Amino acid sequence: MSALAPAMQAYFSDRMITQRGASPNTIAAYCQTFRLLLGFAAKRTGKPPSELDIAQLDAPLIAAFLNHLEKARGNSISSRNNRLAAIHSLFGYLALQHPEHAASIQRVLAIPHKRTERNLVTYLTEPEVDALLAACDQTTWTGRRDHAMFVLTIQAGLRISELAGLTCADITLTTGANVHCVGKGRKERRTPLVPATRQVLKAWLKERDGAPTDPLFPTTSGKHLSRDAIERRLARHLPVAAESCPSIKTKHVTMHTLRHTAAMRLLLAGNDITVIALWLGHEQISTTNIYLHADMTHKQQAIDRTKPLKAKPGRYRPPDTLLKFLEDL
Repeated sequence: MSALAPAMQAYFSDRMITQRGASPNTIAAYCQTFRLLLGFAAKRTGKPPSELDIAQLDAPLIAAFLNHLEKARGNSISSRNNRLAAIHSLFGYLALQHPEHAASIQRVLAIPHKRTERNLVTYLTEPEVDALLAACDQTTWTGRRDHAMFVLTIQAGLRISELAGLTCADITLTTGANVHCVGKGRKERRTPLVPATRQVLKAWLKERDGAPTDPLFPTTSGKHLSRDAIERRLARHLPVAAESCPSIKTKHVTMHTLRHTAAMRLLLAGNDITVIALWLGHEQISTTNIYLHADMTHKQQAIDRTKPLKAKPGRYRPPDTLLKFLEDL
C-alpha cells in the first residue's frame, strides 16, 4: 500500500472527524469527490486506487480531472469548484504530513477556482405551485406523502438535506406550530407553520403513525428517503403538473427551486430581507440578496418612484468615411 491510502484515511479520521468535527453531509460530499478522483486516476495510470502514490496525483492530473467533471460528467462550475475545495483541503493536510512531496502539493494547491456567473434564481409562481401540488395523486400513499413533503418545503423553505433528515418529532402541531430542522453547520432552527400546512401535516402524521424518532417522510420500507430519491419523486410529478400549467416546462425545477419559491413568496408578501434570511437559515444577508435581484416587482416600484429623465433623442449624423471604414472592419 502506498503512502496515499493511509494518509487519506488519517485525513478523514484525524482532520475531518476528530479535529474539525465535520458534519455527515460534508464527509459524504468529500468522500464522493475522492471516489471520483481515485477512479479517474486509476484509469489514467492503470493502477488500483490503493496503489496510487501522492506524486501521481499531480497538478496535470487534477486539472484533467476537473476538466473531466465539466466536459464528461456535465458538472456546473460551482460543482467543479466544490470538488476542488475538497481536493485543496486534502492536499493542505498532505503538505503537513508529507513534506517530501511539498513541490507537487503546492502546484495542486495553486490550481484556482473558476469564476462563476450568478444567474437569476428560478422559482415557481402561484399557479405553478398549485399545479405541482395537484399533480400528486392523493389516492395513493406515496402521493399523499409527496404532497405533504412538497407543501412543507414550499412553505418552510427547507433544504433537501434538512427535509430528508426530518423525524416525526420535528413537527409540532400544538400552540406555536413549527418544524424543527438542523441546517448547514449543524445550526438548528424552527420555522412556523401556517394553518394550511399544519392541516396537511396533521393528516399525514395521523396516517404515518410513526414513533417520534421515525422518518417523517419514509420510503415504503420505513427508511429515510435519500436526497436522490426525493429529487426523483419531484421529477416524476413535474410532467403531470406541466399538463395543466405549461410554463413549468420552461423551468429547470429541483427541490432547491421549491426553497427559492418559499423565499420569493415571503419577499412578494412584503417581508424584509433580514426576516427571509432568518427563515431560510442564512448566516449572511448577502446570500439572501439574490432574491432581490430576481424580483421584478421591487425594481418596477423603484423605477416608478424616480423622476423621468429629460432626455431627447439625438440627431443622426453620418460618421466620417474613414472612421466608418475602421468601424466596419
